[in-house]
This record gives sequence, structure tokens and C-alpha cells, in this order.
Amino acid sequence: MATAAIETPPIQRERAFYFYMSLAILMTCVAGFGFFFAIGASSFASPWWVHVHAVSMSTWVALYVAQNYLVYRGALAGHRQLGVLAAAWSVWIVVVGLVVTIWVIAAHRLPPFFTPNFFLVMDWFNIVAFAGLAWNALRLRARSDWHKRLMFGAMVQLIAVAWGRLVLPILFDQRGMWLILVILLCYIGAAMAFDKRVHGKVHPAHYWSAGTLVGWVVLAFAAANLPPVVAYANALSG
Repeated sequence: MATAAIETPPIQRERAFYFYMSLAILMTCVAGFGFFFAIGASSFASPWWVHVHAVSMSTWVALYVAQNYLVYRGALAGHRQLGVLAAAWSVWIVVVGLVVTIWVIAAHRLPPFFTPNFFLVMDWFNIVAFAGLAWNALRLRARSDWHKRLMFGAMVQLIAVAWGRLVLPILFDQRGMWLILVILLCYIGAAMAFDKRVHGKVHPAHYWSAGTLVGWVVLAFAAANLPPVVAYANALSG
């Protein structure tokens, strides 16, 4: 009983923290895509596959918030049941993300601050980074400390798209991705600070998330101008 009394408060604080961070991620997405609508860069007059992509990603974010809410309320059975759908949906959004990147380039729907070759590798590396963290989180679902932190890290990778809509139209330069990298690292930094304050040390899952984030951004800039990448992007764009 004494052990339970000591362990319960940190667990509850942890559940609350990740639930509130899921709301922060949700608000980031609403702000980013809402801003694009406000400036006229997005509209409902888009091809069908744009809407499929939007609904697919919005559903994933909603699932992430719902899963954190269920854990926050202690409804672990519901969390596990919904997790089956979330696992399947994660595969769907990875496939959709990879395909839609190609279609965006082919349809000449790129934002003006991106070159086709950079957009291609940036999006694909971003999706692969998300998949790597999310699917490892699912693999380690029995170890809740790793599971929740890796899934949080996966979501941080994914909201690069939302922050891109907030930052890049102002800077109008794809090198603004370096600023977005710093912003996204702040999310992981907040989780690290929480671990340090509540548990006395930073969980290694956060280092994997941060390293993955830095890795795909650096690789995007390094690979974008490789001749095969440029040739493939040019072929897609016609």
C-alpha cells in the first residue's frame, strides 16, 4: 500500500501531462491549417485526394487526443480497444502521406517556397520518421513508459506540417525548416523537463524522438539536391 501511495501521484501527473500535450498538438494543427484557410492558400475547392488526406490526418490527431484522454481518465480497457483502430489507421496515413506527396508535385500544388526535390524528400523523410517512432511505440505498448513517449515523439514529427503553414508563408524560404526544427524540439524539451522534474531523469525515449527529428531535417537538406532526387522530382512535375 505504501508503494502504491508513492507511485500514484507521479503516474497521474504523467497522464495529465500527455493529455494536455495532446491538446497542444491539436491546437497547433488547428492553428496551422486554419491560417492557410485564412490567407486563401487552402480551400474546399481542392481535388478529392486533398480531402482524403485532410480527413485521414485529422482523424489520426483526434484518435491521439482520445487515446490520451482515456488514459487520463483511467479508462485503460477503452484505450486498448481503440488502440486496435489507431494501429491500423497509422498504416493508412503513412500510405496516404507517401502517395499524396507524389500527387502534390505532379499536380503542381506545391507551396511557392518549396522546390519539388526538397518537398519530396522532406515529406517522405517526415513520414518515415513518424512511422518509425509510432510503430515502435505500438510494438512497445506493454511498456507504457516507452509507449506514450515514443507516440508523443511521433506526433511531434507530424506537426512539422502544421508549423510549416504558420512559419514558411512569413519567411517565404524553405530554409525556415531550421526554425521549425527548433520549435518542434521545444515540445520534446518540455517533455524532458517534465521527466526531470517528476522522475529525476530524462527518459531515453525522448532522446530517440529528438534524434529522429534532427536526423530527418538534416537528411532532407542533404539529400534534396542529389542528382537522382532532382531527376525524379523533375519527372514527377513534368
